[in-house]
Amino acid sequence: MSEILRVGNLNKTFTKKNFLQSKSDIVRAVNNVSFSLNEDEVLAIAGQSGSGKSTIAKLILRAIEPDSGKIFFEGAEVNNNSSNLKKLRMQCQMVYQDPYDSINPRMKIFDIISEPLEIHKIGTKEVRKKIVLDVLQQVRLEPANDIAKKYPHMLSGGQRQRVVIARALVVKPKMIIADEPVSMLDVSIRAEILELMSEIQNNNKISFIYITHDLATAKYFADRIIILYEGKIVETGNINDVLTKPKHHYTKALIEAISEPDPKNLYRERKISWKVKE
Repeated sequence: MSEILRVGNLNKTFTKKNFLQSKSDIVRAVNNVSFSLNEDEVLAIAGQSGSGKSTIAKLILRAIEPDSGKIFFEGAEVNNNSSNLKKLRMQCQMVYQDPYDSINPRMKIFDIISEPLEIHKIGTKEVRKKIVLDVLQQVRLEPANDIAKKYPHMLSGGQRQRVVIARALVVKPKMIIADEPVSMLDVSIRAEILELMSEIQNNNKISFIYITHDLATAKYFADRIIILYEGKIVETGNINDVLTKPKHHYTKALIEAISEPDPKNLYRERKISWKVKE
C-alpha cells in the first residue's frame, strides 16, 4: 500500500502555570512521535486522557506548531510556508468529539455542509446543492431536503454527528481524523455511528486516524493501533496482535480497563455484524 501520511520525530511541549507555587511547569505533550498511515487504512491512536492524542491531530493539521519534527502528506513536507498545507487541509478533514460544539448553531444544515465547498471554490451553486443532498443521503440523514433546511438544535446528538461526518465528506477527502467521534453519544447510538464510519471508509477507500480511549471500538474499526502514554508511543502494531498479545504494561492496563467484558455484546444488541479486520 502507498503511504499517504508520515510523521517524523514530532515533539510538542506546553508551559503550565502553577499558581500555588508561583512557577511554571513544562508538560511534554508529544514526545518524539513517528508513524505512517497508508492509503485505505485505519490507524487507531489510543491512550487515556492527557496522553497527547488530540495534540497530535492538531499538529498534523498545523492548528498548532510543533517544537520539532516533520509531517509529510503524499510525499511532500507540510509546513506553514508550503503550498502543500492548503492541499492537506482540503484532503484531510476532521470529525470532532462534540457534535454540539463543532457546528454553528446559527447556520442551517445545508450551509454547514456546503461551507467547505465554498471555501475551496468547488462547483457552482447548483452543483453544491446536489453534492450536499447526496452526502446527506450517504450519512443516512433523510429526507435530505428536509434535513438541509433544519438548524442543529432541531436534531438529536447522533444526527448532529452525522452532519459533522457529512461536512468532512463533502470535499471527498483522502484522509479523515476522527477525534473520539462517539465518546459523547449514547451507547445505543455509538454502534450506529461506528457502523456508518466503517461503511464510509470501505466505500470511499478513505484513510482514517481514529483517536480513542476505548479499545473495544478500536478493535472493530482499526487495522493498526498506536498506544500513547504521556506523549510517547509505547506500543504499536497490528490491532489484533497488540490487543491479544500486549507487550507493554500500560497496554495491558488499558485492556483490563475495558468495562464491557465482551465488547461484541454492545453491537449484538444493535443487530450489527462486526468482523475483526484481517
